[in-house]
Amino acid sequence: MPSLPHALVADVVSRALAEDAPWGDLTCAALVPPSATATAGLVAREAGTFAGGAAVAAAFRLTDAAITVDLLVAEGEAFDAGAALARVTGPAAGVLQAERIALNFAQRLSGIATATAAYVAAVEGTGARITDTRKTTPGLRALERHAVRCGGGHNHRFSLSDAVMVKDNHLAVLLAAGGDLTEALRSVRDRVPHTTSIEVEVDRLDQLEPVLAAGVDVVMLDNFTTDELREGVAQIAQRAVVEASGGITLATVRAIAETGVDVISVGALTHSVRSLDLGLDIDVTP
Repeated sequence: MPSLPHALVADVVSRALAEDAPWGDLTCAALVPPSATATAGLVAREAGTFAGGAAVAAAFRLTDAAITVDLLVAEGEAFDAGAALARVTGPAAGVLQAERIALNFAQRLSGIATATAAYVAAVEGTGARITDTRKTTPGLRALERHAVRCGGGHNHRFSLSDAVMVKDNHLAVLLAAGGDLTEALRSVRDRVPHTTSIEVEVDRLDQLEPVLAAGVDVVMLDNFTTDELREGVAQIAQRAVVEASGGITLATVRAIAETGVDVISVGALTHSVRSLDLGLDIDVTP
């Protein structure tokens, strides 16, 4: 699993730590002896797929450089309830101060990886690719998309700057101005680098031919029924990559994959995922 850039992780985690303890940890300063040390274990309360190890390590090390963190499972590795995921050792005050931020990252990112792994397993053998969307937590996109990859999924465009993606509101503005859809999309190709992908979202089958005539790379079939998806795949006939999107759940994703689409984008992987139940068990030595 490719690692995230250290500077990116450090920046995100530093901001989280500053938010949580802008003037230090008053409880630890008033109660915990500076000489006290602690050994803590990051433990799974339920089964899942791990993600966020770099953020966990950064939370402790940025709080106190004397803290050591040993990750016991790899990114993307499945684990059972009760599994030890990491071991943390160092000054007790630092361990206690960083505990919540480390857990927040581990729980959310592992929750995303676990949910993604379930979707990937559900479409196994169909050839369909599970991807995320831009419906991510502001400021956490890189980490959350890394978690999707840990779960075996793929990433959609990272930002508005990465690809042309013409959605329903773009089309509404264009058509309201009296523009011709096919010619407008052809003009986009003339304005962008030859390496830039162009994707267009459609919500009706009768929109397909004008879009395909423009030579776009990807067509997104948004909120189509499974019967409409099959018809759309047949009509597109490999002239473009076919993406299905809109209200997809774990209960419906297999049937959608079996229609023959190439990509299934699932916003729920990041916008409504449940954090995994993980805990930090601390053994304090005087």
